[in-house]
Amino acid sequence: MRLTFWGAAQTVTGSMHMLELGGRRVLLDCGLFQGRRAEASRINREFPASPSSIDVVLLSHAHIDHSGLLPRLYRDGFRGRVFATRATVDLCEAMLADSAHIQEKDVEWVNRREHRRGSDRIEPLYSAEDVEGLLGCFEGVDYRESFSPFAGLQVEYRDAGHILGSASMTLTVAGGGRTQRLGFTGDVGRAHRPILRDPDPMPDCDWLISESTHGGRVHEPAEQAKEHLARVVGETAARGGKVIIPAFAVGRTQEIVHELDGLQHKGKLPPIPVYVDSPLAVDVTEVFRAHPECFDEPMRAHIQRDANPFGFARLTYIRDAEESKKLNASRLPMVILSASGMCEAGRVLHHLRNNVADPRNTVMIVGYCAPHTLGRRIVEREREVRIFGESHPLRAHVEVMNAYSAHADQPELVDFIGRMDRDRLHRIFLVHGDPSAQLALADALVAAGTVRPEAPGRGESVEL
Repeated sequence: MRLTFWGAAQTVTGSMHMLELGGRRVLLDCGLFQGRRAEASRINREFPASPSSIDVVLLSHAHIDHSGLLPRLYRDGFRGRVFATRATVDLCEAMLADSAHIQEKDVEWVNRREHRRGSDRIEPLYSAEDVEGLLGCFEGVDYRESFSPFAGLQVEYRDAGHILGSASMTLTVAGGGRTQRLGFTGDVGRAHRPILRDPDPMPDCDWLISESTHGGRVHEPAEQAKEHLARVVGETAARGGKVIIPAFAVGRTQEIVHELDGLQHKGKLPPIPVYVDSPLAVDVTEVFRAHPECFDEPMRAHIQRDANPFGFARLTYIRDAEESKKLNASRLPMVILSASGMCEAGRVLHHLRNNVADPRNTVMIVGYCAPHTLGRRIVEREREVRIFGESHPLRAHVEVMNAYSAHADQPELVDFIGRMDRDRLHRIFLVHGDPSAQLALADALVAAGTVRPEAPGRGESVEL
């Protein structure tokens, strides 16, 4: 049994790992790499094996850095099966169609610019037709119900508590008169967060692939985060400015909306409008409404009192592009949530281009931003940022709130992994993390009594 680490190896994007087992090939995730344009274009066209030779994809969740390369896999010859939870299947239908649209529009813009320079045209990674073909490969599964992609392999998904439908997975391999287990955490969520259930502990494993995004970090307590959010909105409104919140359309947007709803109900927000400016976020919110089985008990009780938990009086969802443009023309205070969370694509780029130079405004970063993304440059408060190829002075206030991260912090990851039988757990492989975060988490896990974790690089293989 050979395991090859391909994406999200010593970095936090493009999750993809390949398991070769008895002549079969299985991908654990198939995510889009996000970063510098030239590097991302190259990496996103490379796979650890010919796509036509891949039999199965086991998908942990719908975030684009975990699912966003599936249409390219299909375009290049994959015709196997993609297993995911039912909520993830529904999310992927909306998210991958949106990703294809972004790919096509982005290439169209680049080709117009490069044509003036006499450069060759480039092609999108994939099209809407590729997404449509891929959707026929999906098979929805339930949490805690074992399934067999092929003889000799059993898989069980458990709720990872990260986003709607997210899952950790345990692969049980039978052969030679014994069974062994490989675990993959996917992205681990956080306990006591609104809307979703807490992460479900994983079964004991012989080997574990674990995310490490927030190694070395401890998140701000949830109640402090609410007060922080209310304070930033209030102070920005008092300056006459706008709060721009780049937020992932899945999970982060719904959580922030839910928090703003609660703050308004308690009278802790100024009377200004709130806009969710993302057609994808509108579609995703409908998927949330269709999957209450993923909600925690407080959210289910909330629904009994409020049939519309993702809406309130001053909140407006925007699909139309012309309505989106009017937000930038307005000089009135407001809150705008718009995708993408790392500021690499989507309508948020237009809002940033029109608002980062105004010191009355605030850009609030509420999630992890990978190196070389616009979001990371804003987090690092660079004096100028490039948007659509043009430099803009960053004079707006910048607020970073890791409390809204959907990723477990270091103590939460140590607790999650520490629940496994440490005598059985022979090897731990850290992925989906920057090297510094992986080193910090490795040290913390060793201090907690586990075997010292490894941090494999891209293309590195191990025999299990």
